Amino acid sequence: METTLLEPSKWEQFQAGWELFRDPILCALIAGCVLGFLSVYVVLRRMVFVSAAVTNTAGLGVALAFFAEIHLGVHVDPLVGAVVLSVASTLLLMIEPARLRLSRESLLGCAFAFAGGAAILVGDRIAQEAHDIQGILFGTAVLVTPDQLQAVAVAGAVLMALHLWWFRGIAFVSFDRVGATVQGLPVKLLDTVLMVSIGIMVGVSARALGALPVFAFSTLSAIAALVLDLRLPWTFFTATVLGGIAGAGGYLFAYFYDFPVGGSQTVLSGVLVLLMMLVRLVRLPFQRRA
Repeated sequence: METTLLEPSKWEQFQAGWELFRDPILCALIAGCVLGFLSVYVVLRRMVFVSAAVTNTAGLGVALAFFAEIHLGVHVDPLVGAVVLSVASTLLLMIEPARLRLSRESLLGCAFAFAGGAAILVGDRIAQEAHDIQGILFGTAVLVTPDQLQAVAVAGAVLMALHLWWFRGIAFVSFDRVGATVQGLPVKLLDTVLMVSIGIMVGVSARALGALPVFAFSTLSAIAALVLDLRLPWTFFTATVLGGIAGAGGYLFAYFYDFPVGGSQTVLSGVLVLLMMLVRLVRLPFQRRA
């Protein structure tokens, strides 16, 4: 008697392999939420290219860590490489460019192009880790190690606690620098806390998820929220939620429809911007009547 073996559905495979998929989904959710929150500062302070340069630098830090291990025999944790270089780049970008007779855009363009090109050159000399480098730059990595999840979770929890605690001060300095100075707030300290926070979160997230989706979370989440023209606290909340949806939802979309993870998370971030634009267009007639 002939027996027919039914192949399990994608959903059944997902349920059976939940322990395998849990860590990358949690990691993408946490990174998306925290970077979504920080993205409001990035977009409103017109630092989108800062985010792009820092994510590229984080990729370079990981590539250099692999290079040091393979060619120099020096063990450097790729996570440390990503965080150190991304924080260093944020601090470098805080330098007043007029002192160097450069514009802010010129300095950002140099940092973005140099870090991206250097990451490709270093990656070319470490063929053994070519797959990892590809995953870091474009977010094609499917799995997240427990160490990477722990780093993203700890960094995200600490930074969110700090930013919620100092929310009024950092927001005041970010959007009314002159007023904050007059009120006697420590402007440079709060600026440094914000930039270092972006550098740390981008570094740990880029090591786990890749530079491309991290850049999307840290810019498109805020753009989608700002389209709705909400009050500032609700804008931060909406950007946080949308970042989490893009991270976890993008991973699920990639799994069920067999697409690269980083590309799916990035495209979903863009789709959320389009959806929010549609919501705004629908709301406009009701707002005018009110």
